[in-house]
Amino acid sequence: MPPDVDEGEVAVPQDLLQIARRKAQEVRAARPTGLVIAADTGVFRDGRSYGKPRDLGEAWNILRALSDGWHAVFTGLALLAGSESREALVETRVQFKSLSDDEIRRYLAREAVLDKAGAYAIQGGAAPFVSRIEGDFFNVMGLPLATLYDLLLELGWQASASDGAPRLS
Repeated sequence: MPPDVDEGEVAVPQDLLQIARRKAQEVRAARPTGLVIAADTGVFRDGRSYGKPRDLGEAWNILRALSDGWHAVFTGLALLAGSESREALVETRVQFKSLSDDEIRRYLAREAVLDKAGAYAIQGGAAPFVSRIEGDFFNVMGLPLATLYDLLLELGWQASASDGAPRLS
């Protein structure tokens, strides 16, 4: 269920956790029972936040800024289950090779990037740009699965042996 939450400006990674929390609370208000999982992801380099680009010109500038160096991808993760809640802020470091103007142009011509923090999808056409990664690959995709799994276990989640359906105990 997509929440209707104004994400506002993201200045620091902690802002992503606050957005995820607001998303979870918005969904919880509409659906008072069940498990709610919310996340928000952002890209940071040299103290600057690179969110979703407004247009292809901004996407170009973001990719140029991320070229030839390390950046950090953070995801704020918020879970609500009954009266219990869990949160985490997960960081993954990504190193991009030096990108030529032609590489950026070709990438932007074939990949939809306006809905992607940092103007790229690591699982898509930007995969060859990545020369190194430190941390959870799935975090860069927007959902840190290892951390999510751990938080679900903390909430008492377990897979049922009989039908395979996940359950919160």
